[in-house]
Amino acid sequence: MSLERYPFVRDWLIAKGNRIELLTGKVDIGQRISTALMRIAAEELTLPLSSIDVAPVRTDRSPDEGITSGSNSIQQSGAAQRRACATARDFAVRAGARLLNAKPEQIELSDGWLSTSNSGRRLHLIELLAQAPENLRVDQTAPVRISTLATADLPQRGLEGMVAGTFQYVHDLERPGMLHARIVRPPVLDARLEDCDEQALASAKGAGLKIVKDSSFLAIAGASEWSVVKAAERLQRACSWKADTALPTGDTFKNLRSKKAQRLAVIDGSPSLSAVVSDPPAAATYSADFARPYTLHGPLGPSAAMAEFKAGTLRIKTHSQGIFFLRDSIADSLGMEPDTIVVEHLPGAGCYGHNAADDAAFEAALIACALPGRPVLLKYSRSDENGRAPAGPAMSVSMRAQCNALGGISSLWMETRGDTHRGRPRPGPNRAGAARLAANCARSTDIPRLQPEPNMNRHAGLHRNLEPIYDIRETHLVKSLVPDGPIRPSALRCLGATTNIFAIESMMDELAQKAKVDPIEFRLDHLSDPRGRAVLTRLEQMTAEGPAPNCARGIAYAQYKNAMTRVGLAVDLAMSDKGDVKLEHVCLVADAGRVVDPDGLRAQLEGGVLQGASWALYERLRWGPDGRESLDWDSYPVLRFNNVPRIDIQVIEDRSASSVGAGEASPPPTVAAIANAIFSATGIRLRQMPFDPDAILQAALES
Repeated sequence: MSLERYPFVRDWLIAKGNRIELLTGKVDIGQRISTALMRIAAEELTLPLSSIDVAPVRTDRSPDEGITSGSNSIQQSGAAQRRACATARDFAVRAGARLLNAKPEQIELSDGWLSTSNSGRRLHLIELLAQAPENLRVDQTAPVRISTLATADLPQRGLEGMVAGTFQYVHDLERPGMLHARIVRPPVLDARLEDCDEQALASAKGAGLKIVKDSSFLAIAGASEWSVVKAAERLQRACSWKADTALPTGDTFKNLRSKKAQRLAVIDGSPSLSAVVSDPPAAATYSADFARPYTLHGPLGPSAAMAEFKAGTLRIKTHSQGIFFLRDSIADSLGMEPDTIVVEHLPGAGCYGHNAADDAAFEAALIACALPGRPVLLKYSRSDENGRAPAGPAMSVSMRAQCNALGGISSLWMETRGDTHRGRPRPGPNRAGAARLAANCARSTDIPRLQPEPNMNRHAGLHRNLEPIYDIRETHLVKSLVPDGPIRPSALRCLGATTNIFAIESMMDELAQKAKVDPIEFRLDHLSDPRGRAVLTRLEQMTAEGPAPNCARGIAYAQYKNAMTRVGLAVDLAMSDKGDVKLEHVCLVADAGRVVDPDGLRAQLEGGVLQGASWALYERLRWGPDGRESLDWDSYPVLRFNNVPRIDIQVIEDRSASSVGAGEASPPPTVAAIANAIFSATGIRLRQMPFDPDAILQAALES
């Protein structure tokens, strides 16, 4: 896909002096995509890593590869980069052969140097690449190198600075004449500003601060950050707001299951507009419902952005994962041409989904356009981030399964319900990109209200991993979009896969126990995929000694999107009498195809386990009629260091296989394995996240 839009080698790599600069549209948000691309280039070009750079991702010079999401970076940008480098290597070999009066097959290439066995002359690959024509097209059939670099530790780019405290995040930017800015926030997204005390506004202006107002959008800016913070707090108290309706409260999942939905049958992983939607069977061997609450991204650092409007050009620095879509949506919002806006990615708080980064970038742009000629740095507070950022939508999954006399699953009906996961500012009909930027709800504009449409892509949104990876003869799968929930929804890491896999793997565990079959063997009995079977067999070997002392064990298996990294894992945990869960040990086996960056792969899998554990045990967004109540780390608890388990990871690699994404492969089965381990420890089957002490004790009372 990337090569279709950007077919030339110069779109992906440039020879500059004695170095190679790689170009990519995928931003590095801690998943080590930059490190992986450097390894790909080093392997294909036989260059030392020290001679390779990765250019900053910027809309006016980088290839547009859409959003960095869906664990697609290696499959898209990595695959394109490998073919571009293979083509560049082939060009250099042919050019070198001509200069050395040899045939291409006689050229020896090592450490970036080209030579022949019968000549003492050497040519450097980078010098030859500098002579490549501008129109050198990527040859998608160019042979790639099968050899691999030594898999010694390769630190993440910038890690030394992060440890030393010298790394610059977008929050740390300083520019001459820079203004700091804060937003005066409404209690809920659609609230309108009714009044702001004129004396408070006059006081702020008298102190040399700048006020930016557009209907209900209200911001304050000034040279002193602390003065801006205090003035924003005073203005917040001086404002009165009106919302047409209070946020609906009550049982989230009862409301979700009772509301009208757009129901679509899912066939071979994709929704169908024409297929008949099946209702649940009248009778079933197995029947259960599962649920996940609204969940925050919870980045450790709140969002921030810098913007400057000067000489007709708007320049924005942001940690957004989708800078091209963001540029186009901001252009639409402001009535500007996209080529007059330059958006550059800078590292910020990681989010693995759509947190407040895009909103912060647009708000900084609004303030910068009102105060031209001066850079504006806007920072969110923790309560801003938790109280305003889009959340992962609540979901409900209903399951009905029929088993044969031997305990095997013969048929399965599943329906997954929830709001849209497509809240990113992605341009579309009815100005959909602009409609997804929160500040446009406050401004005086003609931008229509967003009308969510079901995501029709394969294994996307609500129906991601709804299709079981197991061999089940008859399946009836339903995706039900329930729009206009109480909380603004959007993409959170893994999308619907977390809830769907939690449901499927809980069912597999329950049916294995009912059939009195080992949980790994039960899964193997329903799995014909040889690579998946190899993962489960290796997991069986890893866990042969049984769970850790005084612990119970839960098993889960999944393949992300049924096409990417396969993960099997076992979680050992201990339970207290008060319902507290202590994670002790995780054994994980993964198959990600050809591994480009082994340390990066393990880091992604390990980080996914920790995030999945946090979702499983702690995270739930709470709100009342007047707004959100989970505004800090006390009201929105997350996994802490005192509950981080020991994690052992084994990777099964096939160098001849394609590299597949792993960034979102481990959180969903982690949630399921924890639920299964809790059942093993207590005999209590939990079907609603999070599995906190209150939920466990309540389930114990009801059992």
